[in-house]
Amino acid sequence: LKKKKRNQFSILVTIFGYPLSIFFIVVNEFCERFSYYGMRAVLVLYFKYFLKWDDDFSTTIYHTFVALCYLTPILGAIIADSWLGKFKTIVYLSIVYAVGQVIMAVSAIHDITDGNKDGTPDNMTLHVALSMLGLLLIALGTGGIKPCVAAFGGDQFNEDQDKQRSTFFSIFYLSINAGSLLSTVITPILRAQKCGIHTQQQCYPLAFGVPAALMVVALVVFIVGSGMYNKTAPTGNIMVKVFKCISFAIKNRYRNRSSKIPKREHWMDWAEEKYDKLLIAQVKMVLKVLFLYIPLPMFWALFDQQGSRWTLQATTMDGNFGSMVIQPDQMQTVNPILILIMVPVVDFIIYPLISKCKLNFTPLRRMTVGMFLAALAFVAAALVQLQIDATLPDFPSSTEQQAKFINMVDRPIDITAGNNTFQLETFQDYYTYDRPFELKIDTGSPVLISLPDGTRNTLVILEEAGQIRNIKFGDVVAKPEEGANAIRFFNSFGMVLNITVGEESFGNIISKNMSTYVDVPQGTAEFLIKNAAGNQCVFSREFGFGSSYTFIIPPTFTLEENCGQHIKEVEDIKANSIHMAWQIPQYFLMTSGEVVFSVTGLEFSYSQAPSNMKSVLQAGWLLTVAVGNIIVLIVAEAATLPDQWAEYVLFAALLVLVCIIFAIMAYFYTYIDPAKIEGKFANLEPEDEKKKNLEVTKKDMVENHNEKRRKSSNSSSDEEETSQTNF
Repeated sequence: LKKKKRNQFSILVTIFGYPLSIFFIVVNEFCERFSYYGMRAVLVLYFKYFLKWDDDFSTTIYHTFVALCYLTPILGAIIADSWLGKFKTIVYLSIVYAVGQVIMAVSAIHDITDGNKDGTPDNMTLHVALSMLGLLLIALGTGGIKPCVAAFGGDQFNEDQDKQRSTFFSIFYLSINAGSLLSTVITPILRAQKCGIHTQQQCYPLAFGVPAALMVVALVVFIVGSGMYNKTAPTGNIMVKVFKCISFAIKNRYRNRSSKIPKREHWMDWAEEKYDKLLIAQVKMVLKVLFLYIPLPMFWALFDQQGSRWTLQATTMDGNFGSMVIQPDQMQTVNPILILIMVPVVDFIIYPLISKCKLNFTPLRRMTVGMFLAALAFVAAALVQLQIDATLPDFPSSTEQQAKFINMVDRPIDITAGNNTFQLETFQDYYTYDRPFELKIDTGSPVLISLPDGTRNTLVILEEAGQIRNIKFGDVVAKPEEGANAIRFFNSFGMVLNITVGEESFGNIISKNMSTYVDVPQGTAEFLIKNAAGNQCVFSREFGFGSSYTFIIPPTFTLEENCGQHIKEVEDIKANSIHMAWQIPQYFLMTSGEVVFSVTGLEFSYSQAPSNMKSVLQAGWLLTVAVGNIIVLIVAEAATLPDQWAEYVLFAALLVLVCIIFAIMAYFYTYIDPAKIEGKFANLEPEDEKKKNLEVTKKDMVENHNEKRRKSSNSSSDEEETSQTNF
């Protein structure tokens, strides 16, 4: 029956030219990539805003996770080729992957530990532990199946279906980009939604839950096609054989380190005692390419910061594009969009034009240009950061205090605050102090003002019964998170007022007092103001991203239709004024570098690799990505640069230095034809086989001779024992 079914599927192959099984593999890859990139798109913001980690630690953990994702493919390849086979490896590790995604979604539910229902988890340790467990399982799953899925898809074709196999890989990588693009658009939108049982928060459970559901779908779809797959048995992993060959050569060279022993042309030649010359020649070719890989991690150190540092940079920018508002983590979609545009442009326009100009634009020169473009991208990021820093408030250090003054008296007053003397009309911007200062208002007696270190404060000057006094209120000391606007009201009206905006409440604000801060999202906000008698009015205001305002309700305020015109506003922190569109040039430069570096690097590696060792170079290539992410986390933790723009310049300078080193290495590299070298040693193989067979024959003859002698000896001994017994 199975044979009959297989013949039916063969008819489908004949009709369409493709095995039906690849449909399940392509759908599986689309869902898996959606799951991975969707989760990764919001990950650094989850660390910063949910787990409350600072920028540096969030960046460190993010890149540690990415590094693990690119280290585990080696493990997955060894398991698949040496033990379980590709199909079982994909299924088992996909289960691990899906479980990890589900754990991540559960870890983001703040209500599970929010016992007092205030919107803040009471046991953050549990959320951190679940998050780390989930990320570990995801890294093991996504990395483990990475080298298996594409190869398993290639196994579905016959040897005479090269054209169909090539088309499959094009569709396969298109599904990767499609999944990446859609997920980086959709999951930030899901994150921006409000959800929760007791309190409404950013919906990270939904942003992680949808990728988890897609991973379950990917697993189910892949298993459904099980009966149609061509499943090849494990044949042994070539990487293991390569490692053993290298290990033996090193050990043998160490054992024969005496100066009396003749030297050999290459240190790998010391493996000839155990391994054939063809394998040694192939390992030499691989090592030659792997040597060129040494500088490459620095490129990935910059490239993968699109999901960490660049996303955090976007949180301090204006994402209003008119008809739509872009979330900070959605800016990452610029990369896959530009890839889909630039790959054909570079392949069919740029490279042919360079060729017509008679320029020898070799693969290694392309990679050098790609690294240089990535360095320029970080220079562009540094320039944008300088513009952002110019718009940020000058917050106090840990040993400083800042004070701002608001005049609620109906006339200008003279103020002396420490060394600063000025006439206060309405309000005065912040002054910075490093010790308690004397405050003198008009001709009154000086009053010593002591403020906590590292704080910003507002001193409201009031007049009551002919006496002038001041009231201190603490201000926010950082940009509001997630692009929100920190808003509060000062009530100098003669009665208690209740103010709400949407579902958020400022509470009942008594006269001569300040409300708490309420985070108001970007857009038009409508504040409902009412008194105890039920009289009310609506005050509307348009907000940008990341500002802070104090709204003053004056004594002359009336609850009428246009009540907003009586309300005065004091700007505590300016809104984000640098537009997110300014990040597009750095994304363009980085994507241009990726196209000429990554695509060319893979093509070069394959062209210089032996026919049976392309997987070894693929593993080496993925390892450079992992090492690049490790470099980022080291710099993020070790560097003590006070400004973010300086860190961008540091990374750009390091990549330029590495780029120069790589250019020198490329200059001395000699291109080879692996097929010719393999053919040369293949012709020598029969002689080698004869020698090996002769050695085996001699060994067998010696063993047979020894066996006969042993049996003869045993037989004589038995006869002697028998004769002694009879005697």
